[in-house]
Amino acid sequence: MRIYVCVKQVPDTSGKVAVNPDGTLNRGSMSTIINPDDMIAIEQALKLKDELGCGVTAITMGPPQAEKMLREILAMGADDSVLISSREFGGSDTFATSQIIAAAITHLGIGDEDIIFCGRQAIDGDTAQVGPQIAEKLNIPQVTYAATIKKEDKKLAIKRMLEDGYMMVEVKTPCLITCVKEEDILPRYMTINGIMECYQKPLTVLDFEALKDEPLIDIDTIGLKGSPTNIFKSFTPPQKGVGIMLEGDGKEAVAQLTSKLEKLHVI
Repeated sequence: MRIYVCVKQVPDTSGKVAVNPDGTLNRGSMSTIINPDDMIAIEQALKLKDELGCGVTAITMGPPQAEKMLREILAMGADDSVLISSREFGGSDTFATSQIIAAAITHLGIGDEDIIFCGRQAIDGDTAQVGPQIAEKLNIPQVTYAATIKKEDKKLAIKRMLEDGYMMVEVKTPCLITCVKEEDILPRYMTINGIMECYQKPLTVLDFEALKDEPLIDIDTIGLKGSPTNIFKSFTPPQKGVGIMLEGDGKEAVAQLTSKLEKLHVI
């Protein structure tokens, strides 16, 4: 049994977000972090590894700089990692990205008991599309918004989050799961031994040449030009103005607020 965890290096949105003329993010000029929802997926995978002794492989598609993120995940406890990186893949939308990642997983091999974990969504797009699309490309079942996961023979018992509660779902492996944060699921820290050993663990780079013979890879349907969707416009929203603090008790604050709203012709 092997667990694949799909992760993404995303811009640190607490800093300045830079945009290229074609509407894509200028990732090279921004500091990056591991996508927060993917951290939950990593922890769920490592919990199953602790319980079952299975292997965990971290997979990402991105520029060569993403190796640093993969080394961090190896230091947390993953066994090996895969970096999908090639100029031909640059600018891919969710459809093209899922196609490339699915091709990489097919290239690596997926067994009857294997599981693919993804975060719910990435903070740089918030589409929540890549995970489900990978499952569709691989023709395997999927369960989204998984809060807790328990392995039972060749099935998983999953507590799935809904808008107003939870539902229990059973799914056969191989399958894909997208994870959501629960209060008791906290991503673990890197350990000292993990940091010392992370550069000794395997990191495989898969480029276009390595994957071009996979059935899912077509030069006309990957990358920016091959993506069926494109960003029409991307911009940094203007900062909000400084708020005004009203002092005094309730009646005084209400009187001040009413006076200001009257001057602005709001009331």
